[in-house]
Amino acid sequence: MTKGSVDSACSTCLEETMETKVTRERLITFLLETPMFEKLDPSEIQEIIHIVEVEQYQEGDVVFSEGDAGDAWFVLYRGSVEVLKHGSTGEKKITELGPQACFGEISILDGSPRSATIRATEDSVVLRVLRDAFGELLDNDHLVAYKLLHQMAILLAERQRMTTLRLSELLNATEIMEVHRGIMGIVGESSVRE
Repeated sequence: MTKGSVDSACSTCLEETMETKVTRERLITFLLETPMFEKLDPSEIQEIIHIVEVEQYQEGDVVFSEGDAGDAWFVLYRGSVEVLKHGSTGEKKITELGPQACFGEISILDGSPRSATIRATEDSVVLRVLRDAFGELLDNDHLVAYKLLHQMAILLAERQRMTTLRLSELLNATEIMEVHRGIMGIVGESSVRE
């Protein structure tokens, strides 16, 4: 993994090993088009750029592991990552995320350990926002921080609804399987009697 930052006082672009550049202008355009940042105006995006770090990951690199300290949140600029969760049968892929996806944002709110592992599935560029830097925006009453918290709340509520729906579907499937087993048990018993 390699790191860089977007700093208004220095040159207008950050060289990357992926043969392209993340320029300030591209980053502003990208963030304005990303759902998490869509309520911000360009001047507010400028405030965020000051606290963004640009990180590069190669395919197979781990961005963070389940249980790690939650010290930042991320926006996928380029590439893709998979979300992995440890379970009783090993590591399971929960989903795959593409450009403009945000992850790790819960740590901005409570600093809790990571609830999943994020691994690059191809060469990827990730924007990283440190919890402390974001907290400083909040402490100084920057409106942009509150707007982002509102967007995070919307994103988390949407994810909670999707999780509840999936859980409901799993419970329904489990109930159907139990009924099916019960029927098969009755059918099996009746054929033994005959």
